Amino acid sequence: MAGKARLLLHCTTMGGALALAAPATINAQVWRSDRGDGNYANPPLNADYPDPDIIRVGADFYFASTTFANAPGITLLHSRDLVNWDIVSHLLSRLDGSPTFDMADGGSYRHGFYAPSLRYRRGVFYVAVTPVGQHTRIYRARDPKGPWTHVTLNRAAFDPALFFDDDGAVYLATSIGSDGTITLHTLDRDATRITASRVIHYNKGAEGSKLLKRNGYYYLFNAIPGKLALTVSRARALDGPWETRPQIDDTTGGHQGALVDLPDGGWYGFVMRDSGAIGRVTNISPVFWRDDWPVWGTPDAPGRVPDVARKPIAGQSFAEPPSSDDFAARTLGRQWQWNHNPLDRRWSLGERPGWLRLHAAPGSQFWWARNTLVQKGQAPRARGEVLVDTSALRPGDVCGFGTLGKFSAQLSVLGRTNTLTMRVTEDRKDGPHIDIREPARRFRGTRLWLRTEMDFPAKVATLSYSEDGRRFTPIGGTVPLVFDWQTGTFQGVQFALSCYNPAGKGGWLDVDRFTLSKW
Repeated sequence: MAGKARLLLHCTTMGGALALAAPATINAQVWRSDRGDGNYANPPLNADYPDPDIIRVGADFYFASTTFANAPGITLLHSRDLVNWDIVSHLLSRLDGSPTFDMADGGSYRHGFYAPSLRYRRGVFYVAVTPVGQHTRIYRARDPKGPWTHVTLNRAAFDPALFFDDDGAVYLATSIGSDGTITLHTLDRDATRITASRVIHYNKGAEGSKLLKRNGYYYLFNAIPGKLALTVSRARALDGPWETRPQIDDTTGGHQGALVDLPDGGWYGFVMRDSGAIGRVTNISPVFWRDDWPVWGTPDAPGRVPDVARKPIAGQSFAEPPSSDDFAARTLGRQWQWNHNPLDRRWSLGERPGWLRLHAAPGSQFWWARNTLVQKGQAPRARGEVLVDTSALRPGDVCGFGTLGKFSAQLSVLGRTNTLTMRVTEDRKDGPHIDIREPARRFRGTRLWLRTEMDFPAKVATLSYSEDGRRFTPIGGTVPLVFDWQTGTFQGVQFALSCYNPAGKGGWLDVDRFTLSKW
């Protein structure tokens, strides 16, 4: 098949099972922020990259983002201009510390690894992160591509903000929104343990701390989730006294983020905004200073993240994360993640070269199935399409393509029956509820094209199939696209490939390619 050759750019060592590679196929991102005329449009990535922390190292920018229970965990991206981003690596190949990451004890889509704090000191990258229910970890690597190692601190710091002061002192700032008390932990110089703690400030509702220093002032940025707002506090000393001012909110740009400096001495802000079913997207904004206070926007339009503005740094090449994939590489593309830790013996790129093989994994239903392979949906409208070979499916197998989110729609082949079923799973507080929209639709042959279309402005998805790759038949009606912070995955809606069998074993589904396009 044309286009099967790949450029194998390994991003990080993944224990051999899940190294990430860059596909050579042409990407087809739905959204392009770089307008090609010296301007950019927010957001740089119109997809779910929440809890951002961005730093600059020389001429390079790095962006760490939350991944919850997805594996590999904690995405790290790279840019030369804050507009054009690509995925560099993930910090950990598998999630550890809780059996829920292996879909045991009921699984846990909503917990895991989130709110990373990214910093750099003397040739080493650091990421502080607190897995839910565990103590804080400090990951480190000399190369952002990895390998990453970590130490576990002697206590937990919620949404930690790692900070290296000018005198070499190391700190973690932390606050839980339901309290608002901001605590500063002192670490040893090697950032391996907490040696002291003290309360330094109170900011009602504050969490998601970020700490930086400029012109003799310490600046503490905090999200106020109850108001979907961002505040900044400043002080001459870490112990205060602190002054606090409101910055922006979700009506003017976002509610969690901070600032990053440019090579020429200027400053830009980054901030996430709740954006409906697409998830929480990250915007960037020029920032200027007035009386040593940061002001988002421009002097002509202060206090607002612009929809369109001049690029922070001109002349850089276009870049984007990969999306479409022909599965010709020996390793999965870096755009892919699993819904939980995978069963590595239940999937392969080598058993049938040029195809992704998903062996039927255990699962009583889609929500609890292992080895669901996902990548982010993209706004405003995204079409994902796969070509599959169903000839090796066995009785009991349920294998197909669709969405994963608050409402998960799956168009699946039932093993050995030559029938399709369309089911919608809604995650509620009392667990998943299944709506069988189409119990059994007959088809001919063993090769099928399955299509999932996400229309985020309309807040619906549509699934369809084709026996010839040209004429597609919708099935099951429309499905809501919803983000709900209390149920679902706590992420934007994702494309999802799955193959499971309630008996725990069966046949397999072969996937020839995944194609993303706008429509």
